[in-house]
Amino acid sequence: MTIRKMTPADAARAAQIERETFSLPWSENAFGDAVRDENALFLAADENGLVGYILMYLTPPEGEITNVAVTEACRGRGIGGRLVGAMQEEAAKHGIDQIYLEVRFGNAAAIHVYESAGFREIGVRRGFYEFPREDARVMKWEK
Repeated sequence: MTIRKMTPADAARAAQIERETFSLPWSENAFGDAVRDENALFLAADENGLVGYILMYLTPPEGEITNVAVTEACRGRGIGGRLVGAMQEEAAKHGIDQIYLEVRFGNAAAIHVYESAGFREIGVRRGFYEFPREDARVMKWEK
């Protein structure tokens, strides 16, 4: 398993994983635009190709993680945690000492990954998600 920066060539596969994971997925163009905008994008790859990714917008001294996904076949192998850890390391290189994110209340696996990486809940966004409608936990990590 390797973690590397995403390239424009990865946009189609990332969009495919996004469609398989989320009810309102980003498009291939959205991933391509994010890569070209030099946002900090990482992905996990193995012998089967792209299996997960994470996107964080850099606004020093803060960052915002907007997308994290791992293919269903590869969940439970620690890939999400490795992606979050890699992003925390990258954040430090860019002068970021606080990272924020939203996560569905019902996504216990993701919440566990974030809490294990040192994130803590700081608030709630009511009705933040659609399809299905659900509240979001707002979480924050500080260096």
